[in-house]
This record gives sequence, structure tokens and C-alpha cells, in this order.
Amino acid sequence: MLKVRKVVIPVAGLGTRVLPASKAIPKEMMPVVDKPVIQHVVEEAVAAGIKEIILVTRSGKSSIEDHFDSHYELEAELARKNKTALLAAIQQIIPPDVSIIAIRQAQAKGLGHAVHCAASVINDEPFAVILPDVLVNNVSAENNDLARMVAEFETSAAAQIMVGEVPVEKVQSYGIADCDGVMPAAGGSTPIKGLVEKPAQQDAPSNLAVIGRYILPARVMELLADGQPGAGGEIQLTDAIDSLLAEQTVAAYKMTGDTYDCGEKLGYLKANIAYGLQHAETAEGLKEFIASLA
Repeated sequence: MLKVRKVVIPVAGLGTRVLPASKAIPKEMMPVVDKPVIQHVVEEAVAAGIKEIILVTRSGKSSIEDHFDSHYELEAELARKNKTALLAAIQQIIPPDVSIIAIRQAQAKGLGHAVHCAASVINDEPFAVILPDVLVNNVSAENNDLARMVAEFETSAAAQIMVGEVPVEKVQSYGIADCDGVMPAAGGSTPIKGLVEKPAQQDAPSNLAVIGRYILPARVMELLADGQPGAGGEIQLTDAIDSLLAEQTVAAYKMTGDTYDCGEKLGYLKANIAYGLQHAETAEGLKEFIASLA
């Protein structure tokens, strides 16, 4: 069984849900405590054993690539001032055995189109997809959710889609997995019958929402290449996964961590509070501040 070594991270979105903050700054570069969202996501991939990060980007987002590049002047200044901790923090953003490349998505034609832009560098290998809007807060766990998904794929060869339970009254805001009435245990997978995009509450087959993490076989790239525009006139990754279901098993992996949608204002604020309470430099002060508000 081929190992999952590559991840596709689409970062070409406009970030309209967090305007005006994202007018001049890519939404992926907005900080959660002291790291931009994209760094949290890349760290999640690296912790799962991924070695090649493929950013699908567009004009105006060069700061994302710059963030992962070296900065000689800054490093020299920090070294001169003997600020070793800060120097290490910027020199160790990614391990030396992990590579990052960027591919342009010339036109916004949907998530499926963005993923397919990376087809030439996937080279018939299985791959992960991470949507950078969403943070999954168990990256520091010994066996984080993405790592468990990778292990499950490498054992079973079944594509994995991360899901989490949402309130029934909110299912119309998500893609929902139909698991034929089965509720997987947290950290476990179960085969799915299909995906239903934003169903009405009475039509939802479950309350298991797709979170934005996928482990997929290379076959998906072929299905995306052959796919026709779907919802909104765009190439949809969901449509390719539906086609894959006709050929092989696709499983829903139920997450164990907490998730925060940093692509919208409330989720972004929640992420900063949650991560701030875990950060050694900010945890105590933030607890005191929250207590003072109460």
C-alpha cells in the first residue's frame, strides 16, 4: 500500500466571510495567537507524517509562501541580539525534510478544480486534502485525527473523510455523510453510502458534517478531470467522491478533536481563545481576563 506523503491545501479563496480583515491580508495569514492559520494547518499535516505540502494559490497571496521561506535579515538581527527562542521559532516553522511548493489556480472554479490543479505533482499517489479555514485542535496529541485517518487509509485502502457531529438544526449549513444509520465511535471509521450537500433538516441522513479533511486515492484526480460542473457551476470535490463511491469504499472518520472555522468571525474568535488558553505565554493572563468579564 502506498504511503500518504502529500497534502493539497487550497488557499486561493477570497475570504469574504472575514472582510474587511482579509482585504489586503490573506485570510490564511490571520494569526491564531502567534501563528497564522496556515502554519497551524501545515503543522497538523507534518504531525501526520506528510512530507510534501502543495499550496494551490493565486495572485495576491505571496505572503503565504514568504512565511515558509527563510528571512535572512530578520534571522541575522535576532541572532545578533541573542534572541535564540524567537530565532528558533522562525527557523523551525517546517522541518528540513518537509518541502512546500505553490501552484496557481488561475480561475476560481470550485474546490474540485483547486484540488485538480495539483494533479501534476500528485503523480498517481494517494494524498490528503486540508481546507485551511478549519483548525482541528488536537495536533499535539500523540496520534492526531489526521494521522489516524492516514493510518486507516494505509491499512484499509478506503478513502477517509473527516466528520463531526453538529446540531440537527444546523445540518443545512454542511455537507452531511450518509452512513446508513451507523454512528462511528470517535476515532473510528465506517463506510458511507454518500454525501448530501446542505440538506434540509427533515432530509438529512445524519448529523455527521464533513469537516474539511480528506485522505483520497489518486483515482480522484482522474474523476475530477472528467467531471462536469456541479452546484454553483463549479467543479465539486463532493461529486468526484460520489463517483468514487461507485467503484470503491469511502469511509467517514469521526474526529476526536475540537474544530474551529477560522473562515468566519465567531469561529476565528473561538479559535484564538481556545489556543490562547493552551499557550504557555498567554494561558494564565487570558484566564484572568475571562474571569474578570464574568
